[in-house]
Amino acid sequence: MRTITIVGAGQAGLQLGIGLLDHGYDVTIVSNRTPDEIRAGKVMSSQCMFGGALARERSLGLNRWDDACPPVEGISFTVPDGSGGKAISWASRLDVPAQSVDQRVKMPAWMNEFELRGGKLDFTDAGVEHLESYARSSDLVIVAAGKGDIARLFERDTERSTYDAPQRSLALTYVTGMRPREEHSAVSFNLIPGVGEYFVFPALTTSGPCEIMVFEGVPGGPLDCWRDVRSPAEHLETSLRLVRQFLPWEAERCGDLALTDDNGVLAGRFPPTVRKPVGVLPSGATVLGLADVVVLNDPITGQGSNNASKCATSYLSSILEHGDRPFDREFQRQTFERYWDYAQYVAGWTNALLAPPPPHALELLGAAGAHPRIARRFVNGFDDPRDFFHWFMDPALAQGYLATVAA
Repeated sequence: MRTITIVGAGQAGLQLGIGLLDHGYDVTIVSNRTPDEIRAGKVMSSQCMFGGALARERSLGLNRWDDACPPVEGISFTVPDGSGGKAISWASRLDVPAQSVDQRVKMPAWMNEFELRGGKLDFTDAGVEHLESYARSSDLVIVAAGKGDIARLFERDTERSTYDAPQRSLALTYVTGMRPREEHSAVSFNLIPGVGEYFVFPALTTSGPCEIMVFEGVPGGPLDCWRDVRSPAEHLETSLRLVRQFLPWEAERCGDLALTDDNGVLAGRFPPTVRKPVGVLPSGATVLGLADVVVLNDPITGQGSNNASKCATSYLSSILEHGDRPFDREFQRQTFERYWDYAQYVAGWTNALLAPPPPHALELLGAAGAHPRIARRFVNGFDDPRDFFHWFMDPALAQGYLATVAA
């Protein structure tokens, strides 16, 4: 039986650990918080997961919330006209509904499932010295979380990282009392030129169904205003003020909002970063980075948990196919490169959306209002962003696609 230690009990670490247990591996997952501490803590993300990622969870028997979690049935896209109206506005359904389960609900349940299937949980705030110990006792150490010295083990990949500074000021607000969309549930995505983005969608939190408000502010702009917010109540009031100021149609849904709980708020910023996947410990032993540790995207495209799930699936396949051979540095590098074959498209598309939209992209998004075929393709690309590179990311391909649709 091969032994694997995973540092980090999030989407990627737990999914990978449970998958390995199901194939007979001896797995330990290291978490710096107990399930009770996670449940009682702050929200960690917005985690809207699309069909492919949800299917991977179902294949492992981890889909516990299909009946309780409100579905996300589509995506709407709106651009304000600058005078209280809408320059672009359309919506389309997803082929497979998406789902957002608060990680404070999901991760404690998965940690319990991991133990029930024979895994071991180690509650430690791991540092480099702990990694050295795990490396001595394990065939492979995978790092799915970490700050400080652990994070510094994974060098920034300058060739693959487009930005070296945060491109958005970020804030989450978990609320109840929002009026649902009339047509169908959706990620309501609003692009405010020069200001930032706001999107909102249904989810399941610790107290039941809710909506998650997500703000993405261009640095220095009016949505970059969270540093001086001092309390949950002030965070909610700031959220309402911004929606009323920039998006009156969204404000109409927000007449009677309340926070789900005082921990249902989060604000911060980080630079989208790709890191080299192999960390070298002082002893010379190596550890392999997983998911956000090695490919960290801005949340503007909602890919974080989806990428974590897909990275866990990719790494599981690489480990299983490797058999009894040593998990050496070359194996670790190739395991990441296999995942990067997919993740590079997500990173490229996400980074492109952080920049001002080029004319061909605006033309496509505008045409989607008159051509449901375009809207459907754009919306379902969130499940597999590789498709955008066949029609959305290149001006010539965009023009050819528009000509085909309009014919």
